[in-house]
Amino acid sequence: MPTRTSRSRRKGAGSEYLAQMQEKQKAKFIYGLLERQFRNLYKRSVRLTGPTGENLLRLLELRLDNVVYRAGWAASRPQARQFVSHGLVKVDGKRVDIPSYTLQKGEVVTLSTKGGNMIVIQHNIDTLDRKVVAWLDVAEAGKQVTVRELPVREQIDVPVREQLIVELYSK
Repeated sequence: MPTRTSRSRRKGAGSEYLAQMQEKQKAKFIYGLLERQFRNLYKRSVRLTGPTGENLLRLLELRLDNVVYRAGWAASRPQARQFVSHGLVKVDGKRVDIPSYTLQKGEVVTLSTKGGNMIVIQHNIDTLDRKVVAWLDVAEAGKQVTVRELPVREQIDVPVREQLIVELYSK
């Protein structure tokens, strides 16, 4: 039997804290991060110049696993994370197997020889109808990606209200 206090609260009326928490959880789920990784990215974004929320999204977008996903080499971010951790990706000619590696402007991401020969990656390049984001340049039949510029908020199509995340963490 419901208690008196549970009846007094309107169904669907959420608190401000609930909205902030849901936005944070949504962003963590989209990018496949746990709380500690996400909080550390937030702390890094606070130290950068400019709006903290935009900085947070920029850092999330510039993660190596996300760039592999954005390049169309992987069907999902978890698959992109696996490709990176299995050593199928090179950054400026050096193998990088850390999915959280943050790319800088001008860095070139390529598939390793093994990665370029994999049927699943070639299938993803050929069949995924993902348009590459404006801040990335794709070359060599889709097997090389260059970070042309740092992404701005208008170029990030993730449905997250980053200001709510900033408000939550700045408490």
